[in-house]
Amino acid sequence: MISSKLKSVDFYRKIPRDLTEASLSGAGLSIVAALAMVFLFGMELSSYLTVNTTTSVIVDRSSDGEFLRIDFNISFPALSCEFASVDVSDVLGTNRLNITKTVRKFSIDRNLVPTGSEFHPGPIPIVNKHGDDIEEDHVDGSISLSSRNFDSFSHQYPVLVVNFYAPWCYWSNRLKPSWEKTAKIMRERYDPEMDGRILLVKVDCTEEVDLCRRHHIQGYPSIRVFRKGSDIKENHGHHDHESYYGERDTESLVAAMETYVANIPKEAHVLALEDKSNKTVDPAKRPAPMTSGCRIEGFVRVKRVPGSVVISARSGSHSFDPSQINVSHHVTQFSFGKRLSPRMLHEFIRLTPYLRGYHDRLAGQSYIVKHGEVNANVTIEHYLQVVKTELVTLRSSKELKVLEEYEYTAHSSLVHSFYVPVVKFHFEPSPMQVLVTEVPRSFSHFITNVCAIIGGVFTVAGILDSIFHNTLRMVKKVELGKNI
Repeated sequence: MISSKLKSVDFYRKIPRDLTEASLSGAGLSIVAALAMVFLFGMELSSYLTVNTTTSVIVDRSSDGEFLRIDFNISFPALSCEFASVDVSDVLGTNRLNITKTVRKFSIDRNLVPTGSEFHPGPIPIVNKHGDDIEEDHVDGSISLSSRNFDSFSHQYPVLVVNFYAPWCYWSNRLKPSWEKTAKIMRERYDPEMDGRILLVKVDCTEEVDLCRRHHIQGYPSIRVFRKGSDIKENHGHHDHESYYGERDTESLVAAMETYVANIPKEAHVLALEDKSNKTVDPAKRPAPMTSGCRIEGFVRVKRVPGSVVISARSGSHSFDPSQINVSHHVTQFSFGKRLSPRMLHEFIRLTPYLRGYHDRLAGQSYIVKHGEVNANVTIEHYLQVVKTELVTLRSSKELKVLEEYEYTAHSSLVHSFYVPVVKFHFEPSPMQVLVTEVPRSFSHFITNVCAIIGGVFTVAGILDSIFHNTLRMVKKVELGKNI
């Protein structure tokens, strides 16, 4: 009784198999319908798995404070690490010079290949005494060297201290009296003919341009200490030597020269003994640059206002010849905001493939200026307009922040100037931000569409089969009527 009542509500009443008739047209249509179902199901599944986003522009609602982080990795094939400086300024009056705490420098060659470990992790000592306070008449106590005799002198004396100078340089002229006086004192104490442990000489870089370029002299005056005993030849034949950054008055110079010869035997100029006994670290002495290039990497924090990051040759006690400074560079990285982990970067690219590459727009770009009279004194400027992009997703009717990223556009130009060439990165954060929202499709909507596809294709196929079958029957009846 109960079973008969249940059967009365059966929507899918069965027709005995003996009462059905199979046909080739029905079989073909069934195969086509099945293929159509599979194809439409695949398209619906692909649509369900595809990320759907909506984009809007709103006022910047940053939650990471008033400061913005800038990460960079830039290679300069012709700017020495000795004087390379990273400076930051903005429209509010902030002006930070020679940032070293979060910046690292590495010497590189002209092909951007590293030539050693990190260069000068600390700042260069500040020179307070640039010469003698009381000017006295002086006679030349140092010998002038040229490219013809420089190598012979550097091999002849255990310690050769060279003053690379320029006659037009203010600091070189301040140093000249104390340098000549010191050279005279050291010649009297250590006679070049009888003792010969140390000799002070000078090189005019306006006359010996190639010699100064060979030793990577970019600032004047530059005092180099060449040691015969620890003479190490590198790949290109250059010799390992030091730079002197101490005070420049006569008393300080004489004291420094005495430390150089303190542990060198008197017969050193004959025996060329190697001096390794003095292991103390003198902050006034640092390894001189062995190559002319420098890779600068690190990060700085700036305020969220228009400003500039400037990389240039800077020193408070040296002068620079603008025509000899080349700031050509290759940008490996220059990005804003927090550094993304590989997983977060993959998520960022997954959600917004059309933004890929704009978070580090300058990466891989080279700005090379071939040095010459025509291209001298060239400053390279980059103008960056920065926009924050925030990605959020809607999960269970709640807005969840996925990540924040800063995109920027870049325009670069080369400017001829009378001043020392620099590289400027002008940045301008936008007060607006781009909000990209991921709108996931519900699973119930996916199931509904799948059912609609199956039912719709099955129904349409049934209608087509019925039309085709009835059409054949009518054709047969017409043919039978004609035969009769």
